[in-house]
Amino acid sequence: MKRGQKKYTTFENVVIFPGTVEKLIARAHEYVENYQYDLANNSFEEALKYTEGDEVTLSVYAYSLYETKSFERAKEVCERLLSIGPTMYLEVMELYLTICMQLKQYKQVESIITSLLEEGAIPQEQIDKFERLKDINANIADNAKKQEDITTSVNEIDGDLFKLEKFMSLSPNKQLTLVHELTTMNIRPIVQHLKAIVENAETHPFIKSIVLILLVEQQVDVNVKISKFNQEKYVNPSVLELPTKMPQFLTVSKMISDKLEKEPSTLEMVEYLLSKHAIVTYPFEWLHYESEDVALSYIDLVRTMFGSVQEMDDELVEFLQILEKLTELQEV
Repeated sequence: MKRGQKKYTTFENVVIFPGTVEKLIARAHEYVENYQYDLANNSFEEALKYTEGDEVTLSVYAYSLYETKSFERAKEVCERLLSIGPTMYLEVMELYLTICMQLKQYKQVESIITSLLEEGAIPQEQIDKFERLKDINANIADNAKKQEDITTSVNEIDGDLFKLEKFMSLSPNKQLTLVHELTTMNIRPIVQHLKAIVENAETHPFIKSIVLILLVEQQVDVNVKISKFNQEKYVNPSVLELPTKMPQFLTVSKMISDKLEKEPSTLEMVEYLLSKHAIVTYPFEWLHYESEDVALSYIDLVRTMFGSVQEMDDELVEFLQILEKLTELQEV
């Protein structure tokens, strides 16, 4: 290289050294191959700040975005890709249409496929595939409309049933049935009734959890005081994670998976108990118990159920047995 010749380029005052973009794209492809789509998307996004991106790069990026359910961004990348006329046009179009269906843009999907068929843009051997896609889109659109109609028709909640005195006069099983019926409804009109149920000292711990999960799923912005297992805290469902996304659950679950990798039957049963019990204790998880002790105790408990003699932490195993009774709406 001649004396004084630049070894880099700049982009909006950012120094870009030779090979930087290529390395970012190569790293993104490697992440995709290892199913690490979030990391892949970050690398693609960084690389595409400095390059237009070729057909392969944009195709893989669109697929990676789709895998992380980043549908709006995936649609944009597909549109960018389609505008350059990719050699794998129909494959990209199929992904694009699938993304539109995820975005519930059913009319757009119908219009595009109809145009492609009428214009003879689809080879004979692929016509059946696109006609099937058109039928699937129509069925999904129809089902979505029916579900919307059903939700609208049942969205009139009988608020009196959820007034604290009336609700607490019902058996826990009946309470649970009523709460489950709310999953397809807008619960905001009865939020104060649900808050009172969760905060009531006499409400069964499992029912408290189910109501709280319902508030979390609908991201209701309300402060709720929840008490159980001699613990008490204020939570806001709009920012609270679901039970299986809580920190200790993830830690314990990972430990159990690692330890029972070669014992699938035991693993399945332990994971089943773990998920059920995470609901009962929610949002407190396993209280003061250490994650490793919790993981080992679940494994010991299940092995005992399978007839194996184990040395167990009696206090912790007794606690797990209490949780199991509570999931069955028993009093303890």
